[in-house]
Amino acid sequence: MLPGGSVAGGGARGGRLCLLRWLGVRLWSRRGTLVFALLWFGSWLFLNGLVLVHRSILSDYCTDDKSKSILQRLCLEFGEGSVTGDMCEDLCVLGLVEYKRCLYYENGKKVIEARWRGNPVILKSKLENFSSYEPLGILDYQDAADELSPLDVVFYATLEVRNSLGLAEEDEDEGGAGNSSGSLSRLWGKKLKKRDKSYSRAELASLWSLLQQEEYTFLRVLQDLSTHVAKVLGSCGHFYAVEYLSAGHAWDQNIFSLEEVAVPRLQDQDRGQAGSGAHGRWTAREMVHRIALSFLDMVWHFDNDFTHKLHLCDIKPENFAIRKDLTVVAIDVDMAFFEPKMRDILDQNCSSDEDCNFFDCSSRCDPETHRCSPRRRNSNLQVICEKIFRPWFSPTLLGAKAGLPLQVELQRAVQECSETDGGMEEAETDGGGGEGAGRGSDVHQRLLSILNRLLQEGGSSGERGGAWEGKEHVHTALNF
Repeated sequence: MLPGGSVAGGGARGGRLCLLRWLGVRLWSRRGTLVFALLWFGSWLFLNGLVLVHRSILSDYCTDDKSKSILQRLCLEFGEGSVTGDMCEDLCVLGLVEYKRCLYYENGKKVIEARWRGNPVILKSKLENFSSYEPLGILDYQDAADELSPLDVVFYATLEVRNSLGLAEEDEDEGGAGNSSGSLSRLWGKKLKKRDKSYSRAELASLWSLLQQEEYTFLRVLQDLSTHVAKVLGSCGHFYAVEYLSAGHAWDQNIFSLEEVAVPRLQDQDRGQAGSGAHGRWTAREMVHRIALSFLDMVWHFDNDFTHKLHLCDIKPENFAIRKDLTVVAIDVDMAFFEPKMRDILDQNCSSDEDCNFFDCSSRCDPETHRCSPRRRNSNLQVICEKIFRPWFSPTLLGAKAGLPLQVELQRAVQECSETDGGMEEAETDGGGGEGAGRGSDVHQRLLSILNRLLQEGGSSGERGGAWEGKEHVHTALNF
């Protein structure tokens, strides 16, 4: 045996052992990677399966068969004389309402796309079944229901509207900056009192089911006061129809589908060149500027033209739409509140300012009382600048035009607008004046000036107006 042979052999064996260990580690590493990949893939399949099942469950409620059966049940109730409305005969007898598709169903809320007399409409109801709504208590007494006068209906309807909107009688009589809204009694009374005969039980029951839906009540109250809310066109029982509009989408760089609402320039119309090509149309950037101006008009209108400020607490592209004349319209107002109700919502216990955020509406937490201030600290304009204007007028989206002087000025104004926080509480303590109100007004006027100059620079001028093409059908409180 050679000297050191055993050592050499041991070294060889040691080398082999090290190699085996190294290979084992590599094999285990590969196995671990494979196991991890299989676990990841299994988890992905499981989660996607849950999403698919969830969507399948929801789609069962939003199928055409389910939606049509709901409308058939409504027509059955109309045939029995339980419900009524200015849309019922067209829907259930004359076949003038054409079902298109189900758009949404959650927790009983039903949204359906249809065509009524050739015009696209959206049918809505907060609850699926008419029987799910609380009945008007007086209908339980046959004689009392038959003796209700139009004035009695005005009284009960006004109480229900006040309750829904969070307004008290003294709130209506305070008067505001614009005070164009007047009192709810006057708004409803002008329509409901024009009646020679008493209301039927079906009319009262249908009206009551509608008044229990906050969105319907809100839209009906503002029906004749604002162009910036969706128009209610008619109803049948607990379902009501609103105008069909092109809603916004966060994934669209222009938010709205401008191809659907492209309107000719006024100066080209005057020259007989409307629709004569690209030069006869607003450019996409010009339309964005005009829509931005409409947003500013809506904000000013909601802040100043009603007895109380109207707060929008859920501002996102999907909750707005535009008409063909580029007017911005609020189409989802479930999170819109007049000042008194806004104060009730914000007035709650807190430990920090974060506890005082209600979606897009916020206030401050008092460290001594641990209560949120009932007055909102931000504003509709600030949130719209943050969520709508900043993406619109960002340098990334504008590209080469971002360096133009007016565009730079607009970007700075939007940035200042989105960062103008605070001061709202002080602004409202003494009749609506104060530094906060002044800052908000200054920013608003600055944005207005810049956007108008951009339109003039682009060769745009004039104002346009418009309305739903089916405006010959007027929906009133009599035809609910």
